Amino acid sequence: MSEQGAEKAVRRGFLKALGLGTAAAAATVPALAQRSDSVPSRDARKENEAQRLAPRYKPNSPDVQAFYRTNRYE
Repeated sequence: MSEQGAEKAVRRGFLKALGLGTAAAAATVPALAQRSDSVPSRDARKENEAQRLAPRYKPNSPDVQAFYRTNRYE
């Protein structure tokens, strides 16, 4: 094989390995990702029935009143 052909073969092998490595890295990222709003199962079981059914939205709380006061659309 000529010297120029050998250089092309080496370059082609390098680019192939680079592409395969990039594809493998891109495939593992979604597998490791977790939704930001998800709760791990060990933490989700800490609520009892009364806590799960308790009302969480309190319209008269100071932070809710401040939200509606500052975001009045007229």
